[in-house]
Amino acid sequence: MPLRILIPLVAVTACAVERSPLTNRMSHATTTYLARAARQPVSWQPWGRDAFDLAQRLDRPVLLYVGAQDCRWCTVMDREVYGDRVLGTLIDSLFVPVRVDRDERPDVARRYQAAVQALAGLRGLPLTVFLTPEGSAFFGGTYFPADDPVSGRGLRQILPEVARSYREQRAFVERHAALVGQLAGGRRAVSHGVLRADAVRFEIGTVRGAIDIVAGQPALLGSVPHTQAVALLFREYALSADSGTLHTATTALGFLLDSLASTAGGEREDPPDLVRAGLLRALAFAWAVTAEPRYRSAGVSIARALAADLAPIDGRPVFTDQEAYRIAALLDGAPALGDTLAAERARAALDALLRAVYRPRRPVRHVTGDGAGGLLQDQVQVVTACLAAHDFTGEVRYLAVARDLAAVLDREFADPLGGYFDAAQADPAAPNQADRTKQVLDDVLPGANATAAAGLLRLFRATGDSSYQRRAEAVLEAFAAGIGGEGIRAATYLTVAREALAGR
Repeated sequence: MPLRILIPLVAVTACAVERSPLTNRMSHATTTYLARAARQPVSWQPWGRDAFDLAQRLDRPVLLYVGAQDCRWCTVMDREVYGDRVLGTLIDSLFVPVRVDRDERPDVARRYQAAVQALAGLRGLPLTVFLTPEGSAFFGGTYFPADDPVSGRGLRQILPEVARSYREQRAFVERHAALVGQLAGGRRAVSHGVLRADAVRFEIGTVRGAIDIVAGQPALLGSVPHTQAVALLFREYALSADSGTLHTATTALGFLLDSLASTAGGEREDPPDLVRAGLLRALAFAWAVTAEPRYRSAGVSIARALAADLAPIDGRPVFTDQEAYRIAALLDGAPALGDTLAAERARAALDALLRAVYRPRRPVRHVTGDGAGGLLQDQVQVVTACLAAHDFTGEVRYLAVARDLAAVLDREFADPLGGYFDAAQADPAAPNQADRTKQVLDDVLPGANATAAAGLLRLFRATGDSSYQRRAEAVLEAFAAGIGGEGIRAATYLTVAREALAGR
């Protein structure tokens, strides 16, 4: 990932280094990604109110670093930057460093990704963001090297300058942070509108054009949003019989399969198993509409690999949203390709997941073994998995869980103004994080609100209860006016919107 930052830097100024009152707290972390930083010479703090209270007491900015286990550039930055003892001492003397696992706290990652994207148009991991003690972003970017004296963009140059600016230009920093919050908030805003077939078809055409461009640079392919977009185009071909749409879909699918087989990895940070799960769904659609044996063969191979990787839940932390997404892909995709054995393994994995995270009339948890209620993404992915299990087995117990969680959505996550919040309650960690976000666009997983609408439509088909259909359409309409121009990341929303309009 190329080095990019949000605002220009001036020359480095000297800064006195004081002894840090902090200690590295990652040895108590519950995820592998966080725990591997326990021996780094940086006094990492976990995300939470304690870290921001400490920043208030010390009158220091927070250095927030967000990464993930499967992120190549996060590994590089950990090794080359945060393994440097001189930099560690500098960080500890000037900032309160906070480390976040994207998969453990996707809500935090999305919030600060929006800040970085609003100012610089950047996406991806790692995130390196400087915050006020209130949690407001005022400076940051993605990957930074340890040292870059020529451009002044290495952390050795940046850290003293950011700290000096915070001390000496506090009013400017606070105004800048407020602007960042406004810009990022604007990207998260819900935009009500009317669900119109012509608008949806136009946006699908935009997705097709974007996939054509990306397919011309195959190294850029290989994310979950790409798999969702390809599946959308195969669905669209089934409805329109447009040969150009089919050509785009088959070309991109071929490159996705090549990307999966490549060991280079490129600069992508999406977990490979999630990309495989999305690709399995795309292959199932491709097989259904083209009857090409190569798609069935590739899909069965991926299904068996995914099924083999469904390890027992035996005390290790498992993220509910990601596990349920993999399971649902297998339960939907494997039977469509004729592989019932992989689907049976997925059904067993779903049963184990439900035992670990589900209790009636309560939100499913985000992490197994944790008593805290989960995020919207956890609820909607479990709903999808349960409905796929119901379709595969006919067992009504799965339908009952899906209906129960659909009720939880309205009781715990619904916004009276439309759509569903990403979390049932505001994050108490940072004082200014009281506003709750609503995710609809695809990212590491398909957009949560789009997936919620898909689940509600599926419940309508399974039960005949038209209230589910009305709820699904209300969710789609809550975002209808703001989806234009979002391109590939709107693929799941457009898929569900097309289905809803076809049912009218």
